[in-house]
Amino acid sequence: MTYPGTRTALAILCAAAWLAATSCNQAPAYRAQALSGEEFTSESLRGSVVLVQFWTTWCPYCRQDQPAVDAIERQYSGRGLMILAVNAGEPREKVTEYLRRSPRHCRVVASEDTDLEEVLGAQGFPTYVLIGRDGRIVDRQHGAGGEQSLRQLLAEAGLEGQSSSP
Repeated sequence: MTYPGTRTALAILCAAAWLAATSCNQAPAYRAQALSGEEFTSESLRGSVVLVQFWTTWCPYCRQDQPAVDAIERQYSGRGLMILAVNAGEPREKVTEYLRRSPRHCRVVASEDTDLEEVLGAQGFPTYVLIGRDGRIVDRQHGAGGEQSLRQLLAEAGLEGQSSSP
């Protein structure tokens, strides 16, 4: 026995499931201003692979991964990789002071100058979110993993074996 409206409800559920499956990985719109003054949005970075690193100055694992993140940025930036190192929840002054002692090669963003933490979220530090050239979230990595782990993450966005000379 079929109830009236069952097919319609089923069709709506199927359409909603298909829509969710095809759009759920789309990165939300975002904006960020690096400490250098450069401004970025999800639209301005479309066509680039974007690796967002959420980090803090007090996190030993973040400090441990810092040389790996900077090495990856130097090697892949010419191939369309943009790394945004988003400091989570600390005042810009504290981040600036930290960077005087421990400079970074990649672009650093203070939490007050972006909505990335709000739209992508971070569960522990460091957290990495990889956004592909098409604006979709390719993958996430929670915790430090060093250079090899970051290279594997980038491979998922098609950047494996494409590094320029260090």
